[in-house]
Amino acid sequence: MADKVVKDRISEIFADNEKITKALSKAINDALLQHKKAGNPVVSWENGKIVLIQPEDIPVKDEDR
Repeated sequence: MADKVVKDRISEIFADNEKITKALSKAINDALLQHKKAGNPVVSWENGKIVLIQPEDIPVKDEDR
């Protein structure tokens, strides 16, 4: 019985694409913010090449959260 409730809840969560997108966007922004605050660069893929983005150039939303 508990397994069915868990499966139903998981199905319900995954059915809401907007919530998933928001959660992933927040997680990405939080990770970028941590790198920026720690002074660590991040790696990105741009135009078929690996690019190192320096901390001062990392795009984050609302740095003072």
